[in-house]
Amino acid sequence: MPLIVFRSVLFHLLFYPYCAFWFIVAIGTWPLPTGAIMMVARGWARGALWLHALTTGARFEFRGLERVPKGSLIVAAKHQSAWETMGLLLHVPYPTYILKRELLRLPLFGWHLLKAKQIPIDRGQRQQALAKMQAHARDAVARGAQIMIFPEGTRTKVGAPPNYKFGVARMYAQLNVPCLPVALTSGLAWPRNTLLHYPRRIIVEYLEPIPAGLPPEVFFERLKAAIEDNTNRLLAEAGYAPTSGSDRKASPSQSSA
Repeated sequence: MPLIVFRSVLFHLLFYPYCAFWFIVAIGTWPLPTGAIMMVARGWARGALWLHALTTGARFEFRGLERVPKGSLIVAAKHQSAWETMGLLLHVPYPTYILKRELLRLPLFGWHLLKAKQIPIDRGQRQQALAKMQAHARDAVARGAQIMIFPEGTRTKVGAPPNYKFGVARMYAQLNVPCLPVALTSGLAWPRNTLLHYPRRIIVEYLEPIPAGLPPEVFFERLKAAIEDNTNRLLAEAGYAPTSGSDRKASPSQSSA
């Protein structure tokens, strides 16, 4: 545990100045087309992932890159940590995230989100927010963007019961584009609600795309099954098994890997 604490502190000491540097660099892209700030964002994300791996000892890998289709689509991912908000930037050309409106208030970072044409949602005004989100998403798809969404709406603890929101199915029906499910294990290395980071395996797998045109209810069940079944498979591969209740814990060999 002392080593984990040391590595976690080191990561935080380096990560935030690293982000500040890139956020300042990104100011230079404001007069340029949106593609410029997305190039900077990918550079920031790629470096952040390697910084996390270097300082914490976590290992990461991406699978199924050949399954990522070209053109507009919905990317629907399991959400266990802040890690995938960076990791998923790397493999789609025009990522457009559905994100909580509060992020726009953050100095520099929030302004960059606006420049990058990300889609905020006000969760306090659900019906109005949903209509605005769908309108923004239609505009993004018309530009050839990929809509990035976490169907559970917030980060979930590894092993917690899934809580998918039907909004992703409504969006799928409205946009009439394929959906790319994503399973992952990021919460093992970068758990929610803690400052500690662990030297564990992060596996991200892009799954078989779900074609456009399915009934929303059919799509919704298919999406949940794809993400949850494959996330559980990846967790088992990473050396973790269910314990009492819904929690999972590391095997002895993984907890200090």
